[in-house]
Amino acid sequence: MRNNSTVKAFFALLILTVFWGYNWVVMKGALQYAGPFQFAALRTFLGALVLFVVIYFTKRPFGLKEFPTMLVLGLLQTIGFTGLLVWALVEGSAGKTAVLTYTMPFWVMLLAWPMLGEKVQGWQWLAVISAVFGMVLIFDPLHIKADGFSMFLALCSGVSWALSAIISKKLHLKSPHLDLLNLTAWPMLLGSIPMVIIAMVVPAPTIQWSSYFVFAVLYNVFLSGALAWLLWLYALQRLPAGVASMASMLAPIIGGMSAWVQLTEEPNTFELIGMALIAFALIVISIVTMRKHQPVDCAQGQE
Repeated sequence: MRNNSTVKAFFALLILTVFWGYNWVVMKGALQYAGPFQFAALRTFLGALVLFVVIYFTKRPFGLKEFPTMLVLGLLQTIGFTGLLVWALVEGSAGKTAVLTYTMPFWVMLLAWPMLGEKVQGWQWLAVISAVFGMVLIFDPLHIKADGFSMFLALCSGVSWALSAIISKKLHLKSPHLDLLNLTAWPMLLGSIPMVIIAMVVPAPTIQWSSYFVFAVLYNVFLSGALAWLLWLYALQRLPAGVASMASMLAPIIGGMSAWVQLTEEPNTFELIGMALIAFALIVISIVTMRKHQPVDCAQGQE
């Protein structure tokens, strides 16, 4: 029975990873019909409402606790993470944006040193060197491309996600009994409010409610949103968090491959090597994390 439960948990992880990975292509397509902040506002506000419906029907804790921290998390996850990654997708490729955004565990490892007192040591330095070289190859500073600003936004999105992960970890240490779904829904709602205001203030063409755009919004709200979160919670209950987090690292690989096939975003040799080095760094970080039994909180902001 235990083995069967583990297999089901891995299958749930595989499904949600496909949802999160392919969503980079879906989001890139959606931006042909709406401005980046309009789309970000729709996916976060509606996504938050759906999560609260899930909380209600699963009888999870509904109340808002730790308001100041929840607000900071909302701004980092919704404005910093989602807003910047959608903005990055406007001019940049879906594949590179996915890979650079998913450098989050690398930034968590570096930021945890001054913020949590967790020093970088041992094999983690190999991950640092590999990730730095990977990012340099993707950016190609000697031949800055037109999408340099987009790649910078994607990195900032990953840093914002990392900051939210560290704050979430500190909040968990302070209030270990906070429900994970509640900890996801409230920041998303609080952060979506200023995102809606930004979408109303920043000039953008009128949203074209095409069939594809409606599909993209529904995909983000339900498949990549509510359903993926339920699958994530199901997997976390049956697998070590470190294992679940490492499996979720398949998402940028799926995103990059999907963009290559569907959007013909073929990376050059340097970009491929850079992506491979970043993927290697993330694998090293995940393995070290599992061995320490101190899993990085990848539950916040996943795509």
